[in-house]
Amino acid sequence: MMASGEGLNPESGSFQAQEPRPSFYIGQHDSSRSDTLADTQYSQVLNLGFNFVTTPITNQHFYERVVNLYKDHLAERQAWETEGRLHESQKGNPSLPGPIVPTLSNKDTSFFPTSYVGAVVAYSSPWIDLGSPNPIIASISRQVLNLEVAYANFCGARSIVIPGPRKDGNGRATALYARAVQEALVASVRANLIIHMPMYREPGLEEGVDTLTTVLDGASAQDAGEEIDLFGAWDSWNTVRSICEYSARLFVAIRIPHRLPEKNLQTRWFAEPLHYLTLGPQAFQSNKAGLPSLSKSHQEMINMYMRLKNAPWMILYDVGPDPSTLGEGPGRSEKDFPSLAESSQALKEHRKPYMPPPCPHLSYMRHLERQQPPYTEMESVTLTSFQDWLQSPLQPLSDNLESATYEMFEGDPVKYDQYEAAILEAMLEWKELKKPTSAVPSEAHPDEDLIVTVAGAGRGPLVTRVLRAAERTQTKIQLWALEKNQNAFVYLLRQNEREWGGKVTLVKTDMRGWEGPRPKGSPDTITKVDILVTELLGSFGDNELSPECLDGIQRHLAQPHGISIPHSYTAHLSPISSPRLFADITSRVVADPNAFEIPWVVRLFQIDFVAEKVPGHPRFQEAWEFIHPVGVSRADDFAAKHGLAAKFTTGGGGAMSGSSGTNEHNARHTHLNFVCRAKGVIHGLAGYFESVLYASQLSADKEPVEISILPDQIDRKSKDMISWFPIFFPLKQPLYFPQDSELEVSMWRHTDDTKVWYEWIVEAYAWVGPNTRIKVGGSELHSSRKVACLM
Repeated sequence: MMASGEGLNPESGSFQAQEPRPSFYIGQHDSSRSDTLADTQYSQVLNLGFNFVTTPITNQHFYERVVNLYKDHLAERQAWETEGRLHESQKGNPSLPGPIVPTLSNKDTSFFPTSYVGAVVAYSSPWIDLGSPNPIIASISRQVLNLEVAYANFCGARSIVIPGPRKDGNGRATALYARAVQEALVASVRANLIIHMPMYREPGLEEGVDTLTTVLDGASAQDAGEEIDLFGAWDSWNTVRSICEYSARLFVAIRIPHRLPEKNLQTRWFAEPLHYLTLGPQAFQSNKAGLPSLSKSHQEMINMYMRLKNAPWMILYDVGPDPSTLGEGPGRSEKDFPSLAESSQALKEHRKPYMPPPCPHLSYMRHLERQQPPYTEMESVTLTSFQDWLQSPLQPLSDNLESATYEMFEGDPVKYDQYEAAILEAMLEWKELKKPTSAVPSEAHPDEDLIVTVAGAGRGPLVTRVLRAAERTQTKIQLWALEKNQNAFVYLLRQNEREWGGKVTLVKTDMRGWEGPRPKGSPDTITKVDILVTELLGSFGDNELSPECLDGIQRHLAQPHGISIPHSYTAHLSPISSPRLFADITSRVVADPNAFEIPWVVRLFQIDFVAEKVPGHPRFQEAWEFIHPVGVSRADDFAAKHGLAAKFTTGGGGAMSGSSGTNEHNARHTHLNFVCRAKGVIHGLAGYFESVLYASQLSADKEPVEISILPDQIDRKSKDMISWFPIFFPLKQPLYFPQDSELEVSMWRHTDDTKVWYEWIVEAYAWVGPNTRIKVGGSELHSSRKVACLM
């Protein structure tokens, strides 16, 4: 279920009205720009419809000074050798002094603090080469980056874009680059750093400026004709953010290619901390009118990314306006007296005569913004606010829920419609099969009513559905409602008086300690229950102790024809990549050392399912199943011998956890194998459940009444159901795996008769031959025992 917490009432003021569709925040970047725009130029760009602009931190003067510094250093080394100060044995000494880049001067930059600096994105020099094979150039590049980042941070820039590495697969270069970024995070103090990466290495998608290595050493950053690794750019980014320890101030901007890659790579980037989507002229194609447009695939991808709670902004680069049209601003006479030709052209383009021509690429993006599909009911402000928000699981047995929590659950009509459908079908088939009821006819009440019990009634939504189903099927029933929460019980009393006409027998008790129903007309007789209805399911099916609760009440179910709704439920797992959740949990470890061993309830959204769907190995795999009622129970035998309360407290038996073993039948273990074609990293396991509320007893061919939160089944079985969010079993350390790997997951459900907890471990194997695998990584064993669900 969705966990509860302060401020989760959807009618509260914290959930504000939203726009009908996502808004595009679009910036302008010119890769040839070497100076910051003047105030008038900046205003002209904003008047065209852009929301922000980029600015280089340093200018051409600084670049030339750095190049001369390197050349001067080489000349100095040559002079040392010529003058005899540097002997042959000392030429390779790594302690020889290298060039030090002096601090910036006012001639090195045109970027200064301004009142609108918040709408300016600083762009680091694209010519630096942090991973250069030349150690001197790598050192100079690192110094330049630190100077630029520190200065941009001083000016008030809150976002600094750093061009990413030009090549993948070079471990040394990537490590040097990542270490330099880590140091820049220290220098930036408050600003966010955004690594500008291509989605993949499509030719022509890189920065157009030559690096220092190319200029000074003549080395090429990327070999022509080299095979493209589609996941290579992501792999480089993964190394950078891993070395930077998933810093909350480190983001990624991705260059959108002309030809989009496979969906798996698109969803991989979707899961990353996206800050910008950057589109250059290469990403666009011409429509029939000769104007820029994006392919249908590009549009769908952008629509997908814009559904994120923190949707990325966009940057259009090298598509205009032409820098030559951005002057310092015309004089008053020019403004007031444009030529007729200028006035006519400006009128056609819906602009003032002294403004630059409109940007067709920007106009198209604004058109695309208006054409986005509107938000659906599943994308309301309330549900969007829950995206990837960690919540502690409910403890319904040990805690009493608040009214607002019940109200959240009751706001989901899909779940209760399915429950009503299950109850209705059960009542119809009961009649058709002519099953006996558990009623005890008497002179005072001669009818053979169906005995129905709602256990864990909460505020009574299932009670209402039972009464409605009985009315629709014209079934006479006697209805009991059990609730242990004394506060909710007060509400039930009110509902019975106002809404149900006193038709319900209310009992304030834990269902496990209930004596059973006393039928109308026979108050001294305890009978059985014909239909037992409960809503005890959690996000993993059994994680809110539904099996343990039903064990305690199933002895009252009529045998052999009594019906439990739900009839069964299964737990399912899938490994996922979620950098955002890993970073969030990491930030909580100081306050909660057990944060990585808590199964979190979370509306998983910004994630990537790393496993493939292949024959015999689905993407979502069943872990275990519970079926009710259980025909034989050792707990009842134990209670008969030691007393009803003893089974909850007596330990010391031979069960796995040293308990009496009365709940050992609810322990489970699973071992699953997932196939991963592309390289990747996982941060935990996503958990889901499915439940058969009622399976027909008349025909095996008839579709059962089900509910499901499995991503590939929910639309078919319970579309738009929101009562349950998935559960997330985190890993303490991200687990990286190469391409063509298999992930093996072992999970246990443990119990010691007083509590229930989970343990999990993940191992990665790579195929190195037709019949040979090697283990390439594995997690430690995680256990939620310290935060177990109390029985």
